Amino acid sequence: MRTHQNSNRTTALAVVRNLGILAHVDAGKTTVTERMLFRTGAVHKRGEVHDGTTVTDFDPQERDRGITIFAAAVTCTWNEHRLNLIDTPGHVDFSDEVERSLRVLDGAIAVFDAVSGVEPQSESVWRRADRYALPRIAFVNKMDRPGADLDAAVASIRERLHPVPLAVQLPIGSEGDFVGVVDLLRMRALVWDADRDVADAMTESDIPLDLIEEASRRRRELEEAVAERHAAALEEYVAHSQLSEQALRTALRELTVSGDVVVVLCGAAYRNCGIEPLLDAVVAYLPSPLDRPAVRGVGDELGPEPRNPDPAEPLTALVFKVQMTGTGRLTYVRLYSGTLRKGDSVLDVGAGRVERIGRILRVQADRHTEVAEAVAGDIVAVVGLKTARAGATLCTPGTSMLLEPPSVTEPVVSVAVEAGRNADAERLAVALARATEEDPSLVVRTDQETGQTVLSGMGELHLEVAVEKIRLERGIVVNVGRPQVTYRETVLRGVSGFIYRHVKQDGGSGQFAHIVIDVQPLGDGGEGEHLGATGFVFESTVTGGRVPREYIRAVEAGCRDALASGPLGGHPVTGLRVVLTDGATHVKDSSEMAFRAAGHLGLRQALRASRLALLEPVVEVTATAPQDAVGAVLGDMSARRGRVTASVARGATVVVTAVVPLAEVFGYATRLRSRTQGRGTFTTRALGYAPAPVG
Repeated sequence: MRTHQNSNRTTALAVVRNLGILAHVDAGKTTVTERMLFRTGAVHKRGEVHDGTTVTDFDPQERDRGITIFAAAVTCTWNEHRLNLIDTPGHVDFSDEVERSLRVLDGAIAVFDAVSGVEPQSESVWRRADRYALPRIAFVNKMDRPGADLDAAVASIRERLHPVPLAVQLPIGSEGDFVGVVDLLRMRALVWDADRDVADAMTESDIPLDLIEEASRRRRELEEAVAERHAAALEEYVAHSQLSEQALRTALRELTVSGDVVVVLCGAAYRNCGIEPLLDAVVAYLPSPLDRPAVRGVGDELGPEPRNPDPAEPLTALVFKVQMTGTGRLTYVRLYSGTLRKGDSVLDVGAGRVERIGRILRVQADRHTEVAEAVAGDIVAVVGLKTARAGATLCTPGTSMLLEPPSVTEPVVSVAVEAGRNADAERLAVALARATEEDPSLVVRTDQETGQTVLSGMGELHLEVAVEKIRLERGIVVNVGRPQVTYRETVLRGVSGFIYRHVKQDGGSGQFAHIVIDVQPLGDGGEGEHLGATGFVFESTVTGGRVPREYIRAVEAGCRDALASGPLGGHPVTGLRVVLTDGATHVKDSSEMAFRAAGHLGLRQALRASRLALLEPVVEVTATAPQDAVGAVLGDMSARRGRVTASVARGATVVVTAVVPLAEVFGYATRLRSRTQGRGTFTTRALGYAPAPVG
């Protein structure tokens, strides 16, 4: 009986697809999601971004601004498979929201504009997906736009993102005459009637005569590309000089799951063209939870064994989102193993706290359906967890395993905030605390010199959205200061053999710690090296037990304490390596506390003796402007200390790419509109840090 139950559970997992929709802003990602929901019958009316009627963009700010701000989870069914979709933001300011979603997904659809191809933010989210080895398929959208070119879009994917993209469709018609595609696996034509406002508007027929030769050539190229990379397909190709549809489909699935290729489809989502084949591709090529590797622990909590996606194993789940609603605190979790039931007690491994599950909810954007249990492979929201934050690991008590949390990017822009009325000061403090709980990329601190409350985030829009959310939901009048960028300090030339002795005698037990450290910039240390390197590395070359291991860890902790405030202007210090080369202890007065203090104070003094440089955040700005306004745009870029890296003509417009200090981008939208008579647009992509000008 148990074997039969396990077999049923495995079958259920095999038909689950946990996937995200990724794209640059305005590539049509939310429209693709809405059309998928409409075609699968999850909704009975097509939602439109411009009308503010979308299912996944349900927040008032999302509907007002016409962009996705918060990742939204929805569930639909296609060909007896359950698809758990997460529609992610496309704007660079909300890239950490994308990161948290990617961490818990099994696959993704990357949406590209058929005219623009790979754009800055689509490149950024692609690299984040690379970090988690996430299998992907690509959907080239907006094939009905003037200038749409599938081959050019595929070439840009290959050249800028470096996968092996394999197109499995051939467009029928171009630009405004685009009506459908040729399915190169089945060698059939699929055509959509854009005037029919019904879910089933696709017809299948023979390939048009004028496309038969081209379709045959592309089918042969697809077979050859697959045979080169798949052993079983190669055997069949050598034996029969061709691949059957089933062999091609099987090989493409295995190559997609392994990350060796990216299947490319195309369509025009707004006109409902291409959605059914895209859904078929999700089922055919993207992995189920069973196809993904077993999860392993990190750090000191490696756990007894890796956990498999089996409902019978101990519970292992990762919190990836916290949302405050009018009815309480929702905690979104992905279950990697085990079963979660209403009333269960779970251990928050990092916090060492046991909490109780009140309710389990199946999420449909802003609507929820209560369920009795969730099993491995599920993405659900739970009610009852009071303190678990995004990145927390939940386990069955007594079987702890700590999973790697999503990374959190350091904020680069700050604003001072204060309540407009004194009576609201305490309410504002509570609202800010809740905002940082929902969004870990927001940071709240108190400026020690001015006493102001400072809110830091990923960009102007990020902070603007956070403040507006507090105003709308809490009814608090909030005064906001001018945006300020977050600077960093780094070592240009360090010091070697720096000696620091920490000796303190004030009655009772004394403190003694003697350390010798080298401070070096990350990299080879050459003064001509790019200063944008970030991070901190601590090493020890102490031999002979002159400094015990526990004291070495204390020195490292002290050094990390010192990084919070640098000598140049009190900015965080980054981009350096500290090497503990020697030290000495006292039989009675040495302690971990003493060596931590020595690491802290010693590194502060060593930094004062080093040559330092100030770093400022820089972004890549991609501006699109009419031909007659390019001169004004280039001149404005130069005035903003921008370094132009590319200028490409696209029809009647020119796309200018430049590296610009983030501080100079504030207010650029207004300036660009005035320089281009309202026809210019721009996007940004974070690049890191670069040297700030002196003086």
